[in-house]
Amino acid sequence: MRKHWMMAALIAAGICTNAFAQDNEVLMNINGKEITKSEFEYIYHKNNKQQVDINSLEEYMPLFINYKLKVDAAEKAGIDTTDIFITELNGYRKELAKPYLADRATEEALLKEAYDNYAKNVEISHILISAGQMPTEESRAAALVKAQEVAAKAKAGEDFAALAQQYSEDPGSQARGGYLGYVKGGRLIYSFEKVAFSMNPGEISEPVETRFGYHIIKVHNVRADQGERLCAHIFLMVPRDASPEVEAQKKAEAEAIYNDLMAGADFVTMAREKSNDQSNAMRGGELPWVSAGDLVKEIEDAAFSLEVGKIAAPVRSSYGYHIVRLNDSRSVRSFDEMRGELQQRLTRDERGSMGRTVLMNKLKAENNYKINDMMVETALSLCGTAIDSTALATLAQQDLVLATYANKQITSKDLAASLKSRRLVPGHDVKAVIMAEIERKAEADLLEIETAALSEKYPEYRNLINEYRDGMLLFEISNREVWEKATSDIKGLEKFFKKNKKKYTWDRPRYKGMVISCTNDSVMKEVKKFIKKNKNSNLAVAIDTTFNTDSTILVSIDNGLYVEGDNKFVDELIFGGAQAQRNEELPVVFLSGKTLKAPESFLDVRGQVTADYQEYLEKLWVEQLNKKANVVVNEDVLKTIK
Repeated sequence: MRKHWMMAALIAAGICTNAFAQDNEVLMNINGKEITKSEFEYIYHKNNKQQVDINSLEEYMPLFINYKLKVDAAEKAGIDTTDIFITELNGYRKELAKPYLADRATEEALLKEAYDNYAKNVEISHILISAGQMPTEESRAAALVKAQEVAAKAKAGEDFAALAQQYSEDPGSQARGGYLGYVKGGRLIYSFEKVAFSMNPGEISEPVETRFGYHIIKVHNVRADQGERLCAHIFLMVPRDASPEVEAQKKAEAEAIYNDLMAGADFVTMAREKSNDQSNAMRGGELPWVSAGDLVKEIEDAAFSLEVGKIAAPVRSSYGYHIVRLNDSRSVRSFDEMRGELQQRLTRDERGSMGRTVLMNKLKAENNYKINDMMVETALSLCGTAIDSTALATLAQQDLVLATYANKQITSKDLAASLKSRRLVPGHDVKAVIMAEIERKAEADLLEIETAALSEKYPEYRNLINEYRDGMLLFEISNREVWEKATSDIKGLEKFFKKNKKKYTWDRPRYKGMVISCTNDSVMKEVKKFIKKNKNSNLAVAIDTTFNTDSTILVSIDNGLYVEGDNKFVDELIFGGAQAQRNEELPVVFLSGKTLKAPESFLDVRGQVTADYQEYLEKLWVEQLNKKANVVVNEDVLKTIK
């Protein structure tokens, strides 16, 4: 099965919350199969949405019936029962179910929050108290106590920058008093961002935990996002330990370049010649599109202060001198424009699992999920201090009911079988492992229950699965009955061409044959003799194998159908064009073929003939399907289609 079909559908499928018609009134019966109003309306409206020319209901009905007749033909051919079809459809079903196996309200709220943060900048400083590269419970607890003490000092009025210089373990900002500058939403770890973007100017946070440790955050200011800038720079590097003389020299060089630019020198040329930033010098110093927080503060301040096309005077950063020009700017994109990008961003951090967590909690409540604490304690006592082969064997011999939900239960036997396939870290926490495995197994079962119910809960999901299924069947049966048949039926193509020969004309003549380049006249004579003696259907290959070896090339052959402008030698020798320049190694050129005013074989217009032949076969096939069809339309339901 081809995969391009699925990709097109996935792009169009983004879980629409529009109210599809949810009634299941039967609109029509095609060869004994009922088609509901809901299914028809879904496909009808989606088709019209994707078409330039909108089909009226009267125009679309026969198209839909033909579509369903082809699907019916595929089912009668047994395509839907093959292993490859079932496997592929199940794969699509699993992929399409993913957006429904999370709480959609939660995910939508997270998207809106992400966009709100994206649309503003927060000026912040922070103090990081690390819990170590491989934190333990003890190191985390100690780091939290220290962070709380530092936060208390900051809240009591001690200078935040001084505290950051004294306590912060962030090497990137410690020397700057913890200052991070203006930061755009989406640039920070979510737990950090959530707190920072909810604070008011002047506020200091309680310690916020991330994988780096604990952060005390101070917000200096909040502003609307300034959009994005496309700028270029000419960079003169100044070594960190530069002497005053070197510093003065670099400053003078930067000012001289700036003065030349103000006098009319070309920025791109100057960047290529003068800039020390080799990553972009050859591009005229152009940097990627940037937002607040993406650049060194000094460059960013210069870029965001400029009008498009203007150049700022040299600015000094910790790296050296920069002469910045603003090439372009754009404002904040809308929520709809950002939705896809934001969704991708959310999947890469802890927000990616929040919607699923909320859904799992709902499913547990709906299915009366309960842990039997007494039986779990018994299981723990049977395991002792470690879950090893002996413990698993002991659990497998028991029939303890550890958890119940819906009409299912997890027993100690189930737990033992499940844990047997797990690789456990030495010294593991027995209770944590057992509880996690019970949760994992229960959640997997609950998701299966939910997945099985999706078609009943969400009409749009049911319609989408049906669309995928029917689309796969339509592709395969059409390939069998039309596309593959048309491309491989040589006799049919030739017969169709002869019958419709008047349809295939050219506005200009063609040369059909070989363009042969030889090393000299003697070789040319031998090749001409060879052509006269041989009637090989693949003459070009025969010439090549006869006259050329791996080490010696005496002849070069181009074989095809040429219109004027396609080949310089054909233009010269057939169409009266200018003399073409020869290859020094193969200077003698001649042609072997003929000029045609119209195609003489379907091979001369194979693409067009094949397309027309496919259309012809499709028409015959549809006529045959309709002759055998039994179609009954409920006119009363049809009148209610919107």
